[in-house]
Amino acid sequence: MADSTATSAGTYDRLARLPLVVEGLRRERLELQVSSEFRRVTTVVRLSGGGHEGIGEDVTYAPEAHDDPGRVAAEGDWETFDAYSEHVGSLQLFDGPPAFAVYRNYRRWAYESAALDLALRQAGLSLADALGREPAPLTFVVSLRLGEPPNVGLVRSWLELHPALRFKLDPTSSWDEAVVAELAATAAVDVADLKGAYRGTAVDQPADARLYRLVAEGFPQAWIEDPDLEDPESRAMLEPHRERITWDAVIHSVEDIRALPFPPRMLNVKPSRFGSVRALLETYDYCAAAGISLYGGGQFELGPGRGQIQYLASLFHPTAPNDVAPGAFNVPPPRPGLPGPPLAATPASVGFRWGAES
Repeated sequence: MADSTATSAGTYDRLARLPLVVEGLRRERLELQVSSEFRRVTTVVRLSGGGHEGIGEDVTYAPEAHDDPGRVAAEGDWETFDAYSEHVGSLQLFDGPPAFAVYRNYRRWAYESAALDLALRQAGLSLADALGREPAPLTFVVSLRLGEPPNVGLVRSWLELHPALRFKLDPTSSWDEAVVAELAATAAVDVADLKGAYRGTAVDQPADARLYRLVAEGFPQAWIEDPDLEDPESRAMLEPHRERITWDAVIHSVEDIRALPFPPRMLNVKPSRFGSVRALLETYDYCAAAGISLYGGGQFELGPGRGQIQYLASLFHPTAPNDVAPGAFNVPPPRPGLPGPPLAATPASVGFRWGAES
């Protein structure tokens, strides 16, 4: 295995020139009825060539979008992975305009991650070997929304079964002092995701200076993710806590980091938000050089995409509060027998695969 002290300088160059031949494309639809209000649909992309198959996952949230596969001419001797990446980046990927522009990034990531897996397998390399990094045991948090009215018992139920768990919670305006005090007493909250950077989604949480004060003062050690700082009262409330402010929804590139209102100490990096492997790895490089710490995030993957984001987190930020828990933690009710943190490093001997997908 490669040297664990390898730097991230020029990280994408380690993958760009991998030879790639694609001979076929298949798609596989996955579905899970999480609740009466939420049906999760994703699509596994399978690219084949040279007796190998590469896999990725399209995490677009709108179920109907998975009925629109777009037109992707996958087949050909692309010479390099980078050439295939450029090809996919030139496509619309949907026959009609998707509900959100970022869905194009989600779909591009599915094809690029499948192509990367295939190129690595054709070369007989693992992702860790190709990048010169050693996978490490992976710290993770469990992401929860406590419902309306907020049900703190959900956190307690998980902790009774798995006392070592840590959490990333989504505060809402229905939270009050009693809810925050009860949660704070668990000493298990690592990230409070205010969802203030989302617009037009089912999880939007408008700016709320009262809520921001409760969160900032009630969880003095937690990261404060995605506040809405366009609201003057909320911005003033969080000014003393700006070193704990981190971002997720607005981060798709290095340019987005440079455009933040102030340099962050920490960022949530979700690989599928970046669309291309190049954009993701350039962001890893930029943050390493700028001294910005990272943690990973998931998109409620149902298939191989979850293992792939765990793989990346294990290579680049294994000890951070990574929102990449095994998928069983995303499906209620709490249950025993699940693997606790840290997760053992389980990369495949070749390719971009992790755990059961190896």
